[in-house]
Amino acid sequence: MKSLSFTLFILLIINFSCSQSPADMENEQIGPRKVEMKQNSQGFYRLFVDGEEFYVKGAGLEFGNRQALAAHGANSFRTWRTDNAQAVLDEAEELGLMVLMGIEVGRERHGFDYDDEAWVANQKEEIKQQVLEFKDHPALLGWGIGNELNLRYTNKKVWNAVNDISKMIHEIDGNHVTTTMLAGIWADEIEYMNEHCTDIDFLSIQMYGDIINAQKRIADAGYSGPYMVTEWGATGHWEVPKTNWGAPIEQSSKEKAEVIKERYQKSILSDKENCLGSYVFLWGQKQERTPTWYGLFTEDGEEMGAIDEMHYFWNDNTYPENRAPEISNIKLNGKTAVQSVTVRSKSEVTLTYEASDPDGDPLTKRVEVMHEATVLGDGGDPEPRPATVKDLLLDDADGSIKFRAPADSGAYRIFLYLLDGHNNVATVNIPFLVKN
Repeated sequence: MKSLSFTLFILLIINFSCSQSPADMENEQIGPRKVEMKQNSQGFYRLFVDGEEFYVKGAGLEFGNRQALAAHGANSFRTWRTDNAQAVLDEAEELGLMVLMGIEVGRERHGFDYDDEAWVANQKEEIKQQVLEFKDHPALLGWGIGNELNLRYTNKKVWNAVNDISKMIHEIDGNHVTTTMLAGIWADEIEYMNEHCTDIDFLSIQMYGDIINAQKRIADAGYSGPYMVTEWGATGHWEVPKTNWGAPIEQSSKEKAEVIKERYQKSILSDKENCLGSYVFLWGQKQERTPTWYGLFTEDGEEMGAIDEMHYFWNDNTYPENRAPEISNIKLNGKTAVQSVTVRSKSEVTLTYEASDPDGDPLTKRVEVMHEATVLGDGGDPEPRPATVKDLLLDDADGSIKFRAPADSGAYRIFLYLLDGHNNVATVNIPFLVKN
């Protein structure tokens, strides 16, 4: 009886195996992919996935539209932590995307003490459990150990901890690379890391307006190895001109698209020897000084012009079929933002602008007046969205908008959104000060 049962069991296994076509078996990825960092046939550093060269064409993404990322031709995205990692990795696999998985590491500016050996050891053990849980997923590209741990820090022992975490990862996960993300790059920390943080496979740097000088900054810091640019995009709010009351002046979506195109060409693609690829920031939307500053999408999920430029590079210099509209020459009462526009309380204010659409689509608009942000996050930390001031619109015509200035004195912004009916949008805002 036992012999008969065993025979039936073997026949069932054979029948199941035969029911799978060769194509199904070939496409089914079981277990992790082998990811390595090495030089290609031209002597350039690249990542390799199962022996295939893999130049990273990606975006920073946690809650954004991953389907749209794949549709626009990217091959990867990065996260900042392992929250919801199983679902993230599963969806990435379905979409054919690889994930550079972020690992949350304590920051000195948030109170973490790298002189506390017990605290450091506990953190390492917690990270070990995260790595064990997700290390064998086929969509995993590698591990990003901490994010901008050098931002406003003093204790370089953080790099000893990063090195120990990297060693631990390599001991339990022999299939994936490790890196750590730096805010800029500086000679003093590179000197220290060259001695105390040698286990990571490559460095990752994060720059915004200064990315145009990335290769010089890297050389000046004394680093000559492979690297990835894991955050870059619009000019940072700390890098732009300000009004005379201190409000940073945000670029329009048209200006952002232009600088993103230039920075990708001149600062990332141009370094063929050492740059492993990049993740543009941010494939989604967030409030950071404004709701539109860093995200490539609006709060309603509309796509800005910078996405058209990334699509162009990710698809062999081909733009999408329908492109985002553009806004330029925005003024309040005839003045630009750098002229620090001041208006009287409850006075009539006129916003003027020029609009165009590459496809000739008819455009609709949204207008919003918002308080200037006063509760500010640091280094990308969360911050609340400022309140909207309602019922101010007086007249809406092509190329101009009339609105009533808020009654209360203080700093505000007016936002203009132009939509083309194809989920594309142009955005711009201009700060102004109300005085009684």
